[in-house]
Order: sequence, then C-alpha cells, then structure tokens
Amino acid sequence: MATLLLDSSNTSLSVGIESKGELLGFISYEAWQAQSEHMIPEIDNLLKKYSLTRKDISGVVTSIGPGSYTGVRISLTIAKVIALCLDVPIYPISSLRVLKDNDKPSICLINARSGRSYFGVYEKDKVIVSDTIKTNEDVLAYIKEHPSYSICGNVSYLGYENLDSNICLQMVSLLNSLSPFENSLALKPVYLKD
Repeated sequence: MATLLLDSSNTSLSVGIESKGELLGFISYEAWQAQSEHMIPEIDNLLKKYSLTRKDISGVVTSIGPGSYTGVRISLTIAKVIALCLDVPIYPISSLRVLKDNDKPSICLINARSGRSYFGVYEKDKVIVSDTIKTNEDVLAYIKEHPSYSICGNVSYLGYENLDSNICLQMVSLLNSLSPFENSLALKPVYLKD
C-alpha cells in the first residue's frame, strides 16, 4: 500500500509516493499557474514508475494552506476526489510546516504578496508560532530577533537565500504525527487573508 503526497500551495508542484515509512519517489518543480494541468499526469507517472495502480493508494497527505488561493485548492480538491473515490483517509497538513528544517527552529514563509508573508515557526514537532499572516517588516524584525533560526521557504522576495526543502520527504517524516480528517468533504483550505 502507498500514500500519495500532494502540494501546490505556492509556486511549485510536488507529488510523491510513500510506502512503509519510505519516500519511494517524488517530483517537484516550478509550475506557477500550471499546477492544475500537471498534478494528475504527474500522479499517474509516479504510479506507473513504481508499478502501482490507484487501488494501491491507501491514503493521501495534502497541504491545506496557507498559500496561493488557487494553488491550495488544486491539491486539496484532487486529494478529496481521490479520498472519496478510493474510500481512503486524507491527512491535512500546513503548507508552512512542510517547509521546516528538521535540525533547528525554523521560520517558515510563503510570499502572501502586498508586502505580507504567511508565517509559522516550528521546532521539531512543536509549533512555536501558529500559522498567521504578517507584514514583511514584522517578519524581518522577527528574523533579526532570532538569528539562529533557519529561514525556510522561497524567501528571495525578502532578500534571503532560499533553503531547499523536499516537501514530500517532510510529509513522510510527519506522517506518523498526522491524524486522518474524519469527513473529507468538510475539509477546508486555510487562507488567512481577509
């Protein structure tokens, strides 16, 4: 049995397959405004590559935001359809949490545009600051106050070097701490914007 891993909450598209606690394979690439066109074919490609069928899928992990309004909805909608059609559980996860550095406290960021950032701070399994939205000025001040923390995400918009993170690998590492969502139809995205 295999767990499908999906994220399209920012500018990239990430699709992976997990089995027995291991990441079998994944793809991740920049697909801004094209995630809806590529996600299902990429799922099919990965299943084929590992000689799996849709019937081998035993669950779906998906990021639920915050992030791009349309991007969050793409992976969540596909995850819901798969969960409903195959009668498998869906495991929601914060799109910021999957960016964290496992080795040190992490300031996880996604560009929210208009001078703002989606912002969450994590250390191992602990949430230091719950996902929120902050002005970039406040984010930069927080970063300055916490110089030993990793700055994670596509943060070039703030003048920092991007810390590459494998979202699918992070989903696998967090899988045991995730709980299935009871009613996949009722699962809603997290936007944080007004």
